[in-house]
Amino acid sequence: MKPHKFLTVAFYKFVELPDVESRKEPLLAFCEQQGVKGLILLAREGINSTIAGAEDAIRAVLAYLRTDPKFADLQHKESWSELPPFRRMRVRLKKEIVTSGVPEVSPSTMAGTYVKPEDWNALISDPEVVLIDTRNDYEVDLGTFERAIDPRLQTFSQLPAWVDEADALKVVDGKRPKVAMFCTGGIRCEKSTAMMRAKGYQEVYHLEGGILKYLETISPENSLWRGECFVFDERVAVKHGLERGESRLCRCCRQPFPKGTFESDKYELGVSCPRCFDRTTPEQKRTARERQRQCELADARKKQHIGAKMPMHQQP
Repeated sequence: MKPHKFLTVAFYKFVELPDVESRKEPLLAFCEQQGVKGLILLAREGINSTIAGAEDAIRAVLAYLRTDPKFADLQHKESWSELPPFRRMRVRLKKEIVTSGVPEVSPSTMAGTYVKPEDWNALISDPEVVLIDTRNDYEVDLGTFERAIDPRLQTFSQLPAWVDEADALKVVDGKRPKVAMFCTGGIRCEKSTAMMRAKGYQEVYHLEGGILKYLETISPENSLWRGECFVFDERVAVKHGLERGESRLCRCCRQPFPKGTFESDKYELGVSCPRCFDRTTPEQKRTARERQRQCELADARKKQHIGAKMPMHQQP
């Protein structure tokens, strides 16, 4: 018997899809038929998704996708929840499944060398290797690897410009440095290492399965990871063994609370935190305040409140 009734799966695959437009409607129809909800992104470069629903329905969607030879080896990650994470099912056509600003880069043919979690420590302990965290700044703030450089990205699309200016990546004596890159689950690393190779870097490596696979595989006593890893679901962050961490989420900006949140006059439960207070209007705060009130009423009645979309809500 499963501990929770809703199964959430996340998956992606870089693969050439020249007929991407014709895939949208049949895939959406099948998901809706199964009662599955979430978001699937399709682009000529591949697929990226997080969906949730009853276990049988989710297994049916995965089986449906894998009947296509292009997705026959599709890998996925699972988590369980008591409440449905998403309110509707959407399939969107995009230029890129992860936005880098350089859609001409093809991870399916140009990605760097995969490094398994058990070999990662040796690689990143090499002083000649430049280790780069490709995640957004608020993710890095929760945790990262020893020696990792934090580009302080607000969006992944800022990475190419940062690479062009980074002192650690400059050519020295006619030679570019070795580069190792990592991200949460692997998708951003495949795109970023392909971008690095397109820029002329020859020795480029990335962590296979991302931070999550490392935390699942490597014991705390042998780990070079420090802190927690932000995840885009109700757990907020995880530790070694993928156990839920201590970090909690601001329900307005959908980002983890920064340090000092609860002592700040910019914090209001369900309305704002120091990170997002200055980025929302008074009207957005009023909307969030009303939604928080409705949530509290629903909690008192032991009912789930779906409510209106939050002011800065990041869709799945």
